Amino acid sequence: MSTVIRLIGVYDADGGLRGEIAYLAGKLGGHHCSLCDITHSPIRRRREWDTYVSALPVPFDLVHRNERSRAVAEATEGREACVVAECDDGSIVFLLGNADLERARDVAGLANALDVAMRASGLEWATA
Repeated sequence: MSTVIRLIGVYDADGGLRGEIAYLAGKLGGHHCSLCDITHSPIRRRREWDTYVSALPVPFDLVHRNERSRAVAEATEGREACVVAECDDGSIVFLLGNADLERARDVAGLANALDVAMRASGLEWATA
């Protein structure tokens, strides 16, 4: 069984000023990021999100497409928005794709979907 040392959520958007402007323009045209919808309200990051990630036994990092490490980019390219696990053996395991995040709809739904995906992938949390 592999041990998860970190979760990484990849937004379906680029970071930086240019990326934010492009995302807002896309949102006006009907494009959205399912992970953004879970982690952020229209104004700021959701308190429920902060509460959830602070209770996890491992970090949950959020990155934009253009901020991914090479290993995460290789595992997620073309599959954004998504969530992957970094394991203690150095592997990156794909856990939740855009359709999964769409179905999750909120922080509680994501937490449940993540638990199911980890069990299905044979993963366990790292412990201190």
